[in-house]
Parts: sequence; structure tokens; C-alpha cells
Amino acid sequence: MIPSSSILRKACSVPSWSRQVPLALRASAAQRAIARTNLLVCHLYLSPAAATFSTTSSVRSANQAKMSLPETVEAIAIDKTGDIDVLEKKKVPFPPHSPSNIVIQVRSATVVLRIALIFAFEQVAYGGVNFIDTYYRKGLYPIKSFPQILGMEASGTIVSLPTDSAVLNDDEYKKRGFKPWVFRLTLTCIPSVPQNALGVHAEFASVPWSKVFPVPDNVSLLTAAAATLQGLTAVTFLEEAYKVKPGDVVLIYTVAGGLGLLMAQLAKHAGATVIGTTSTEEKAAVARQHGADHVIIYTKENVVDRVLELTNGEGVHVVYDGVGKDTFLDNFKLTRRKGTIVSVGNASGAVEPIAPLKLVEKNLALLRPTMANYIYTPEEARYYGEKLFGYISSGVLKINIHKQYPFTTQGARDAHRDLTTKGGRTIGKLVYTIGGEA
Repeated sequence: MIPSSSILRKACSVPSWSRQVPLALRASAAQRAIARTNLLVCHLYLSPAAATFSTTSSVRSANQAKMSLPETVEAIAIDKTGDIDVLEKKKVPFPPHSPSNIVIQVRSATVVLRIALIFAFEQVAYGGVNFIDTYYRKGLYPIKSFPQILGMEASGTIVSLPTDSAVLNDDEYKKRGFKPWVFRLTLTCIPSVPQNALGVHAEFASVPWSKVFPVPDNVSLLTAAAATLQGLTAVTFLEEAYKVKPGDVVLIYTVAGGLGLLMAQLAKHAGATVIGTTSTEEKAAVARQHGADHVIIYTKENVVDRVLELTNGEGVHVVYDGVGKDTFLDNFKLTRRKGTIVSVGNASGAVEPIAPLKLVEKNLALLRPTMANYIYTPEEARYYGEKLFGYISSGVLKINIHKQYPFTTQGARDAHRDLTTKGGRTIGKLVYTIGGEA
């Protein structure tokens, strides 16, 4: 039974001015009957009196069937590449919105029906901080134009669905289950998107629908923001870059970091023996709790010698190296014959080019994959998105969040500094609190 409008107004504290919304923008009885959402602890049924406009100081004109989108947004952005002092929270132009994109409000949650029924209330919104953000900030990866919003993952709620009929009729789009009202979701933006439209550490983000993933009811938006980019990387790299199987011995550098902890759990779940490297005993203890069988403290032990000792001189089947320049050449010594080296990142700097003949001695395979090319098609993105959140929802993957940072200039600089400090004390994922808990 749908509660009466009077009960809804009392329970949800709907302001009296909301009743002034034009009749054309109110939901029909049929729409109200199906407009249920699990964003609140209890289900919320929408009534005509619950309709309000989303207010902004400067908005683009839009017809009555669409939400007006902002011309500018508050964001973590840069005007040039460089050290952490180039990071600023500032107002920047909202990128042009494509009719095939989904728009996410990251600052607060908004209930939306396509017939422009909008009911706003405070909700959660977070942005995950990743090494790739620092690569763009430093200029390691190209940026098309400035100012550039940073950030490649965030969680929030839909405020605008695609209007392109080709998208709306696409079978893969329909399989995502996006509803024409509020929908909890997480997203990742990847380098195949034009660089000047990449960033999602902002109040609003407009992203391709295929890179938006529904969040299960038992997974928080904080967890979702912390898990998406690194989670998809871990799942795809352990399935496609090298398919980890029972009996394998796997080496994971910086195993106590956000990506390392996810890889360790997945490798252990697949039946492998997991060796990890880290800088402190404290981090080693956390790594063991997340599936690492052996942890090498690289500040005290020689990694190559210890790996060979643990593997009876044979080496590992696969190494996942996110350190880069400082550790890359060691991988040829500690990987066994017919093994695989997966270069995951460049935390210490870019790897120098090598001659292919270096692989000959042990018939090694060398990959420098990107997650983007593993979730390139909508089908691939849905498959791996469902797999990732299935692991999280079922408890196979536990997401360790090290710290939440404020959505400020100083918060952004602190997060980048903490993430990139060698031998630092970060254990797990760093997250911006862009909106906050409901």
C-alpha cells in the first residue's frame, strides 16, 4: 500500500513551497506507484507534493522533461601539470553533456523521474583517489586542455539519463537496469574518454553510460567509490593479463596498498600462494589479513633473494609490479621460466624501454595492460562490473579504506602527498568525502 501524501510530507519533511511546482512536472499516479527507491533506510514513495526543482545559481536552459545542468561545478582541478601545489578546489566549466551520457550528482543525492519529478535530500557522495590521478597531475599522461578536472572514480546518484534513442534501445543499456528515478551507482572514467572530460572529482559528472555500475543494496557508496577503479583493475588483471589458477605462486608489489590488497584477496580466492612486498611490519600484518601468505619487508630484506628462497629457486608464475622503474629489472630474476611479468603502474617512475631479446632467456611474457582495454565494450564492462560487485557483496573482497579527505584544496594535496610518499603509512584506499553521509 502506498502511504498517503500527508504521511509522506510529515515523514520526509517536504517543504510547503514544493507544492508550487507546475502540474506538468508532477508524477502521475502510475509513476508514483512504481517510483520506489532504496536510497533511504526505508522505502520512499514519491507523491506530487514531493516534487521540487534542483536549484543552481547558473544553469543551462533545458526543457521541462530534463533537469537543468550547471554551467560550472566545484571540482579538484589543475591549470597546469606539476607538483601537488597545482591542485586546487575551484569552479570550472561543466563539460558539454553528450545525449548518450549519464549525469551523476556527486555532491548530494537527488531523486529523479524522467517527467522531471525531482526530490532532493542530503545523501552520500565520494571520490576515490588513485595513482593515475597523480600521473595526469604530473604530466606523465597527456591532457588535452586546461583546466582539467582530476579523478577517475566516484559514487553518487543519477540526475539525468541518456536521451539518445539509440542508447535507450540498446540491449546492453537495458541490462544495466538503470531506472528513470534515483539510482545508487558508482562509475569509472577511463582514458578512452577525451581527456578534457575525464574528471569526476566534482559536484556533477557526465560519463558514458557503459562506465556506470549499479551498487548492490548491501554495499555502501563509500565502499563503492573506494573499490571501482582498483577493483576492476584487480579483477581484469587476474583474469586476463594472467589468469591466476590453483597452485600458482603470485608476487604482488606494495601489497598493502589499495590495489595490492584487492589482488591478494582475489589471488588467494583463486587458490594461489601469495607473496607480497611492503615497507613496514604494520602493513605486513594487514596484508596477511587480506590473503598474503608471505610478506617481504623490502626495507629490511632483499626481495629477489627472499622470493627465490620461498620458491626453491624457481621464482613466481606471475608478478604484478606497480612500482615501476625501481623494481622492474628485478622481475626478470625472480620470475620462473615461462612466467609472466605484468607491469601495473609507475609509482617510482616510468619503466625504461627494453629489448625484446631480454625475454628470451626464460621465455617470459611481458604485459603493460590497461583496465580500459579489458572493459572496452559495454558487454565487457557489465561482465566485470557485476563480477566485482558480486565479490564485494558476497564478502570475497573486503575494501580497506585508509582515510577520508575533505573536498578542499588542502585535502586534495594531502591525499596526493600521502599516496605518493615512498614508505608512507597508507594502508588501503584514500577517498575524498565530496558530499557526506545521509
